[in-house]
Amino acid sequence: MDIKAEILKILEDNARLSVDEISEMTGYTVEEIEKVIKDAEENGVILKYKTLVDWEKAGEEIVYAIIDVRVTLTREKGYDDIAKRIAKFPEVHAVRLVSGDYDFQVVVKGKSLKEVAFFVAEKISTIPEVRDTVTHFVLRSYKEEGVLLFSDEEDRRLAIVP
Repeated sequence: MDIKAEILKILEDNARLSVDEISEMTGYTVEEIEKVIKDAEENGVILKYKTLVDWEKAGEEIVYAIIDVRVTLTREKGYDDIAKRIAKFPEVHAVRLVSGDYDFQVVVKGKSLKEVAFFVAEKISTIPEVRDTVTHFVLRSYKEEGVLLFSDEEDRRLAIVP
C-alpha cells in the first residue's frame, strides 16, 4: 500500500488522530503526512471530516428512510441531472445510482415518520422524471460506517439441557 492510501485508510477509520500519532503508526515523517493530507484536501480526495453519532443514545429521535426511486430518462434529463436535483434537498443524506428494478437509492433523514413521508410525497414524487417510489423506514441500525451500534449483550436465551 502506498503512503497516500495508507494515510487515507487510517484517517477514514479515525480522523481524530494527530499527524504525530499517524507518524508513529506508519514510520513516515510528520512532514510527509501533512503533505499527503493537504494534497488530499485540496484535490477533493478528502471531502469532509465526520463524527458518527448514535442519536438514540443522545436522546434524539431521528428517522431514516431508504427510498427506491424509478425514473424516466429524457433527452434533456439523464441520471446525473436527476440525481443532482434529488441531492440538493437538505433531507437527503445519500443518493446512489443502483442496479435492479429501481434506478436510485435515496437515504433520507428526518425528525419523524410524518416528516419523511411528507418529503417523499411533496418533493421526490413531484419531480417530473420520477415514475414511482418505494419507501423503507429504518427500524433499527446495527452497524454504521463500519461501527457496531450495540454492545455485546448477554445471551438471554435459555440453554437446552439434554
